[in-house]
Amino acid sequence: MVTDVDGTLTDARRRLDPRALEVVHRLSDRRIPVLLATGNVLPVALGLHRSLGLSTPIVAENGGLLYWPRDERVERLADPAIARKALAVLRRRRIPVQRLFTDRWRESEVALAPTVPIARVRAALAELPVVVEGTGYAIHLMARGSGKLPALRRALRPYRLAPEDCLVLGDGDNDMGMLAAAGWSVSFPNGSPGARAAADYVTRAKFARGFVEGVRSGSVLRSRV
Repeated sequence: MVTDVDGTLTDARRRLDPRALEVVHRLSDRRIPVLLATGNVLPVALGLHRSLGLSTPIVAENGGLLYWPRDERVERLADPAIARKALAVLRRRRIPVQRLFTDRWRESEVALAPTVPIARVRAALAELPVVVEGTGYAIHLMARGSGKLPALRRALRPYRLAPEDCLVLGDGDNDMGMLAAAGWSVSFPNGSPGARAAADYVTRAKFARGFVEGVRSGSVLRSRV
């Protein structure tokens, strides 16, 4: 199983929901691998990963980083210079963007506070080889060709699995590639229009309650969790 974090394992106030965390624990107890795929920085994702007792790889920074816990190795899968050049272009054009506080730990992309319409950011960067994705919590600038899906494919190789073998849950545009490629994919009423369109199943419940509902909908499980 592959899951996003913010808006998926959390409630509307971005607080981790104990019901969702209990489901993750039960899946792990059944030896069903649970992978985190998040737009957040690796330190934040790693803290949650360890608190959940997981031993799987972590897809962080929207796939820009891939963390291998067995040997504590980090692979950088996106060129940060491209994202930083895009940021410089936005500033030269006097678009009032603000980097997230957590960007001081970000190694492969740039994340902006969602204070400027994403359409304006995309228009300003249309000529650069950069992808502009929104999560509802941030606007991410990434090198073209990077993303959660390519990193997930790499993370699954040791398990001899592909996204087509997985249940994937997510709520943002940055989850769309994973959702479309998954064997069974779930989004939520609070998800972006793109995420909902890419998913096989849209839950009735929102946020982490939807996560619990969505996991129960997946054929990866033979009994209720």
